[in-house]
Parts: sequence; structure tokens; C-alpha cells
Amino acid sequence: MADRTDFDTFVAARSAGLVRTAYLLTHDRGLAEDLVQTSLTKAWFAWGRIEGRPEAYVRRVMVNTYSSWWRRRWNGEQATDELPETAGRPDRAARDRASGAGQVDDRTDLWRALARLPKRQRAVVVLRFYEDLSEAETAEIMQCSVGTVKSQASRALAKLRIDPTLASTSDEERVR
Repeated sequence: MADRTDFDTFVAARSAGLVRTAYLLTHDRGLAEDLVQTSLTKAWFAWGRIEGRPEAYVRRVMVNTYSSWWRRRWNGEQATDELPETAGRPDRAARDRASGAGQVDDRTDLWRALARLPKRQRAVVVLRFYEDLSEAETAEIMQCSVGTVKSQASRALAKLRIDPTLASTSDEERVR
């Protein structure tokens, strides 16, 4: 029964942080909660065998579960020869020009750019920069080498640097 008490204490103390990490991975509150619940369920069955840091184990389960969900996910999109109509909605640049607004919501742009990263690179960015884990801790959670974490982080940051939605605007546009 002590194992169950330890698990309950762990869940009470760390569930908010785990949901935050899951949300950064999935970009959906409902999926994030499902991911945490699934991961904690898997951890519960292995709780007596977990040695060392249980949070690292649960985060590893979360990343692996997220990866398997991502591989299986089909979003229902079908290729077509024609683009769908936009129903009279102007694109973002046209809206900004029309309204005179030169300001862009940087968080939304970063969010979308992160969503376009491959799952492994996104997981590294989330664990390293959002969760502020070291390269060694990230490698342990992702079950890979520190070199892999470094290379995935480097590739992710390179993709983010050239992402068109994150491209820095000219000095003139920033002053407006």
C-alpha cells in the first residue's frame, strides 16, 4: 500500500507540470490530459519497478506515447486538385495592411512554427527550452544519446530560424 500512497503523492505534486508538457507536445488541452492519464496509467502498473526519478520515467512514457499516437494519427485530410475557397476571408497580410496593424502575435506564430516541426524535434524543444531540462535529462527521457539531443535541437532551431512566419520584419515595419 505504501507504493500506492507514493504514486498518489507523485500524481498530486506533478500532474500540473505533466499536463503542461503534454499540452506543449499536443497543442490540445483534451489530448494533453488524455496523454497524461495514459502515461500515468502505464506508470502505475510499473510503479514498484521504477528506480531513481519517477518523473523522468513518466516523461519518457509521455514522449513515447505521444510518438506512437502521432504515428497512428490520421487527420482526415485528402489531397485534391483545387484549393478550397476561403469564403471571402482575406489572408493575414491583407488584414494587417487593411487595418494598419503591423503587429503580429509572436506567440501564435511560434506556436504554429513548433507545430510544423517533426515530432522528435518538437519533443526536444519542449523538454529543453520549455521544461528547462538539461541535455542529459532530455536524452534520458527520450532514450537517446546526448549527441542526438544536441543535433535534434540544432536542427529544430535552424528550422525555426528560417520559418517564414518567424522571419524578422524589416526595421521600418517594426517601428510602426
